[in-house]
Amino acid sequence: MADQTEKEPIDFFQVLMMMLEQSASIAWQKLGLQPDLITGTIHADFAQAKVAIDVTVDLAKHLEGKLDESDRREVQNLIRDLRLNYVQKSGGQS
Repeated sequence: MADQTEKEPIDFFQVLMMMLEQSASIAWQKLGLQPDLITGTIHADFAQAKVAIDVTVDLAKHLEGKLDESDRREVQNLIRDLRLNYVQKSGGQS
């Protein structure tokens, strides 16, 4: 018997949240705080980390009105942690 569950159309805000999570994950990798998913090695690249953090911030702006208070706090904390770690690890270089 065929699956009779009704399918929902894609929710772009869910896609944005996945993109935010992916860009944040790459930011952690580029800060040298997590191993690279492809190579498994730790390698810092602060220029790429900065772009990944900036993209994460931009995506969060588009999601602001769509998140509940708990998720909003979680995203704000994530961005704060990324920024603090960037400054600590890079010495503030751009």
